[in-house]
Amino acid sequence: MKRLPRSFYLAPNVVALACELLGKVIVTEFDGLRASAVITETEAYAGEGDRASHAFGGRRTARTEVMYAQGGTAYVYLCYGIHHLFNVVTDQRDVPHAVLVRAAVPVEGMDLMRDRLGRAPGRLLKGPGVVSKALGIRTAQSGTDLITGPIRILDAANKIDLRDVKFGPRIGVDYAGADAMLPYRCLIDPDLLK
Repeated sequence: MKRLPRSFYLAPNVVALACELLGKVIVTEFDGLRASAVITETEAYAGEGDRASHAFGGRRTARTEVMYAQGGTAYVYLCYGIHHLFNVVTDQRDVPHAVLVRAAVPVEGMDLMRDRLGRAPGRLLKGPGVVSKALGIRTAQSGTDLITGPIRILDAANKIDLRDVKFGPRIGVDYAGADAMLPYRCLIDPDLLK
Protein backbone atom coordinates (compact mmCIF):
# COMPACT_ATOMS: atom_id res chain seq x y z
CA MET A 1 0.00 0.00 0.00
CA LYS A 2 1.21 3.49 -0.76
CA ARG A 3 0.26 6.91 0.52
CA LEU A 4 -2.24 8.84 -1.53
CA PRO A 5 -0.46 11.62 -3.45
CA ARG A 6 -1.29 15.28 -2.91
CA SER A 7 -3.00 15.36 -6.32
CA PHE A 8 -5.66 12.93 -5.01
CA TYR A 9 -6.78 15.46 -2.38
CA LEU A 10 -6.87 18.41 -4.79
CA ALA A 11 -9.84 17.09 -6.78
CA PRO A 12 -12.51 19.83 -7.08
CA ASN A 13 -15.58 17.59 -6.64
CA VAL A 14 -15.81 16.93 -2.90
CA VAL A 15 -18.66 14.41 -3.23
CA ALA A 16 -16.74 12.35 -5.79
CA LEU A 17 -13.68 12.46 -3.53
CA ALA A 18 -15.78 11.33 -0.54
CA CYS A 19 -16.69 8.25 -2.60
CA GLU A 20 -13.07 7.75 -3.68
CA LEU A 21 -12.04 7.56 -0.02
CA LEU A 22 -14.20 4.44 0.48
CA GLY A 23 -11.94 1.40 0.71
CA LYS A 24 -8.86 3.49 1.51
CA VAL A 25 -6.92 2.80 4.73
CA ILE A 26 -6.38 5.36 7.50
CA VAL A 27 -3.14 4.69 9.38
CA THR A 28 -2.19 6.51 12.56
CA GLU A 29 1.14 6.39 14.37
CA PHE A 30 1.37 8.24 17.66
CA ASP A 31 4.20 7.65 20.14
CA GLY A 32 5.27 4.55 18.20
CA LEU A 33 1.78 3.02 18.42
CA ARG A 34 0.16 2.12 15.09
CA ALA A 35 -3.48 1.48 14.22
CA SER A 36 -5.36 1.31 10.94
CA ALA A 37 -8.87 0.94 9.54
CA VAL A 38 -10.54 0.80 6.11
CA ILE A 39 -12.99 3.64 5.40
CA THR A 40 -16.57 2.50 4.76
CA GLU A 41 -18.62 5.69 5.21
CA THR A 42 -17.98 9.36 4.52
CA GLU A 43 -19.82 12.67 4.29
CA ALA A 44 -18.90 15.54 1.96
CA TYR A 45 -19.10 19.20 3.01
CA ALA A 46 -18.98 21.60 0.07
CA GLY A 47 -17.62 24.75 1.66
CA GLU A 48 -18.99 28.26 1.62
CA GLY A 49 -22.19 27.46 -0.32
CA ASP A 50 -23.16 24.44 1.81
CA ARG A 51 -25.31 25.34 4.82
CA ALA A 52 -24.11 22.21 6.64
CA SER A 53 -20.43 23.18 6.31
CA HIS A 54 -18.55 24.93 9.09
CA ALA A 55 -17.29 27.30 6.37
CA PHE A 56 -20.78 28.27 5.14
CA GLY A 57 -20.95 31.89 4.05
CA GLY A 58 -17.17 32.27 4.18
CA ARG A 59 -16.96 31.76 7.94
CA ARG A 60 -13.29 31.83 8.95
CA THR A 61 -12.63 31.26 12.63
CA ALA A 62 -9.71 29.81 14.59
CA ARG A 63 -11.41 26.40 14.31
CA THR A 64 -12.36 26.55 10.62
CA GLU A 65 -9.24 28.22 9.24
CA VAL A 66 -7.70 24.78 8.60
CA MET A 67 -10.53 24.06 6.15
CA TYR A 68 -8.97 26.72 3.90
CA ALA A 69 -5.64 24.85 3.76
CA GLN A 70 -4.63 22.86 0.70
CA GLY A 71 -6.16 19.44 0.17
CA GLY A 72 -4.49 16.67 2.13
CA THR A 73 -4.73 18.38 5.52
CA ALA A 74 -6.45 16.95 8.60
CA TYR A 75 -9.37 18.92 10.04
CA VAL A 76 -10.27 17.60 13.49
CA TYR A 77 -12.87 19.37 15.59
CA LEU A 78 -14.61 18.72 18.87
CA CYS A 79 -18.31 17.87 18.71
CA TYR A 80 -20.54 18.34 21.79
CA GLY A 81 -17.34 18.96 23.76
CA ILE A 82 -16.64 15.21 23.72
CA HIS A 83 -16.05 13.68 20.29
CA HIS A 84 -13.00 14.44 18.15
CA LEU A 85 -14.18 14.19 14.52
CA PHE A 86 -11.68 13.56 11.71
CA ASN A 87 -12.14 15.24 8.34
CA VAL A 88 -10.02 15.28 5.21
CA VAL A 89 -9.57 18.77 3.72
CA THR A 90 -9.86 18.65 -0.08
CA ASP A 91 -9.47 20.89 -3.12
CA GLN A 92 -7.14 23.89 -3.57
CA ARG A 93 -6.04 26.29 -0.85
CA ASP A 94 -8.84 28.73 0.10
CA VAL A 95 -11.59 26.34 -1.09
CA PRO A 96 -12.94 24.95 2.22
CA HIS A 97 -14.13 21.51 1.18
CA ALA A 98 -13.89 18.64 3.65
CA VAL A 99 -14.89 15.00 4.02
CA LEU A 100 -15.91 13.58 7.39
CA VAL A 101 -14.99 9.93 8.01
CA ARG A 102 -18.06 8.32 9.63
CA ALA A 103 -17.24 4.58 9.75
CA ALA A 104 -14.37 2.17 9.18
CA VAL A 105 -13.41 -1.49 9.54
CA PRO A 106 -10.54 -1.99 12.01
CA VAL A 107 -7.48 -3.68 10.52
CA GLU A 108 -4.45 -3.20 12.74
CA GLY A 109 -3.89 -2.34 16.42
CA MET A 110 -6.88 -4.15 17.92
CA ASP A 111 -5.44 -4.15 21.46
CA LEU A 112 -4.66 -0.46 21.16
CA MET A 113 -8.20 0.24 19.95
CA ARG A 114 -9.60 -1.80 22.84
CA ASP A 115 -7.61 0.33 25.29
CA ARG A 116 -8.74 3.56 23.65
CA LEU A 117 -12.40 2.58 23.41
CA GLY A 118 -12.66 0.71 26.71
CA ARG A 119 -14.11 -2.25 24.81
CA ALA A 120 -13.29 -4.49 21.86
CA PRO A 121 -13.50 -2.49 18.61
CA GLY A 122 -15.82 -5.02 16.99
CA ARG A 123 -16.20 -5.58 13.28
CA LEU A 124 -17.08 -1.97 12.42
CA LEU A 125 -16.11 1.37 13.95
CA LYS A 126 -19.50 3.08 13.56
CA GLY A 127 -19.78 6.81 14.08
CA PRO A 128 -17.16 9.49 13.47
CA GLY A 129 -16.34 9.89 17.17
CA VAL A 130 -15.69 6.16 17.51
CA VAL A 131 -13.45 6.12 14.43
CA SER A 132 -11.32 8.96 15.77
CA LYS A 133 -11.13 7.54 19.30
CA ALA A 134 -10.12 4.07 18.11
CA LEU A 135 -7.42 5.52 15.87
CA GLY A 136 -6.20 7.97 18.52
CA ILE A 137 -7.08 11.06 16.47
CA ARG A 138 -7.61 14.23 18.50
CA THR A 139 -8.01 17.95 17.86
CA ALA A 140 -4.27 18.38 18.49
CA GLN A 141 -3.74 16.80 15.04
CA SER A 142 -5.93 19.35 13.24
CA GLY A 143 -3.85 21.05 10.57
CA THR A 144 -1.37 18.20 10.18
CA ASP A 145 -0.38 17.06 6.71
CA LEU A 146 -1.87 13.73 5.59
CA ILE A 147 1.14 13.13 3.34
CA THR A 148 3.93 13.54 5.92
CA GLY A 149 2.16 13.59 9.29
CA PRO A 150 1.13 10.96 11.84
CA ILE A 151 -2.21 10.36 10.09
CA ARG A 152 -1.92 8.94 6.60
CA ILE A 153 -4.36 7.54 4.09
CA LEU A 154 -3.15 4.67 1.98
CA ASP A 155 -4.40 3.30 -1.30
CA ALA A 156 -5.36 -0.34 -0.72
CA ALA A 157 -6.34 -3.19 -3.00
CA ASN A 158 -9.99 -2.45 -2.17
CA LYS A 159 -11.29 -1.26 -5.51
CA ILE A 160 -14.85 -0.07 -4.93
CA ASP A 161 -17.29 -0.15 -7.82
CA LEU A 162 -19.39 3.03 -7.85
CA ARG A 163 -22.46 0.84 -8.35
CA ASP A 164 -21.85 -0.57 -4.84
CA VAL A 165 -21.82 2.87 -3.20
CA LYS A 166 -25.01 3.97 -1.46
CA PHE A 167 -25.78 7.67 -1.20
CA GLY A 168 -27.92 9.39 1.37
CA PRO A 169 -28.42 12.60 3.33
CA ARG A 170 -25.86 13.59 5.93
CA ILE A 171 -26.55 12.84 9.58
CA GLY A 172 -27.15 15.43 12.31
CA VAL A 173 -27.30 18.53 10.11
CA ASP A 174 -31.02 19.32 10.20
CA TYR A 175 -30.17 22.98 10.86
CA ALA A 176 -28.96 23.17 7.22
CA GLY A 177 -32.50 23.15 5.80
CA ALA A 178 -32.69 21.79 2.25
CA ASP A 179 -28.90 21.24 2.24
CA ALA A 180 -29.37 18.61 4.95
CA MET A 181 -31.11 16.41 2.40
CA LEU A 182 -28.35 16.53 -0.22
CA PRO A 183 -27.05 13.01 -1.02
CA TYR A 184 -23.55 13.79 0.26
CA ARG A 185 -23.16 10.70 2.47
CA CYS A 186 -21.37 7.80 0.77
CA LEU A 187 -21.20 4.31 2.22
CA ILE A 188 -20.41 0.74 1.30
CA ASP A 189 -21.30 -2.57 2.87
CA PRO A 190 -18.25 -3.68 4.92
CA ASP A 191 -18.69 -7.18 3.44
CA LEU A 192 -17.39 -5.79 0.12
CA LEU A 193 -13.95 -5.61 1.73
CA LYS A 194 -13.59 -9.38 2.13
